[in-house]
Amino acid sequence: MQVIEIVFHCVTTKSSIKQERLTQASVKLDLLKLLVRLAYDVKALDFKKYIRLEEKLQEIGRMLGGWIKSLN
Repeated sequence: MQVIEIVFHCVTTKSSIKQERLTQASVKLDLLKLLVRLAYDVKALDFKKYIRLEEKLQEIGRMLGGWIKSLN
């Protein structure tokens, strides 16, 4: 939810602050990826769910990275 909130605020934020907020969202996304991996490791997620989540998180990461790169 925090990643979505930060990205939502970036839509209406000035460019000078936008990159900092997008970097925060990227860090939170990395934390979420770690938590998903841990959930899989402790068998809280089965393999199919883990793969689906990981694919979606990777896609979000690529989009977020592209947005950050476009600001540079």
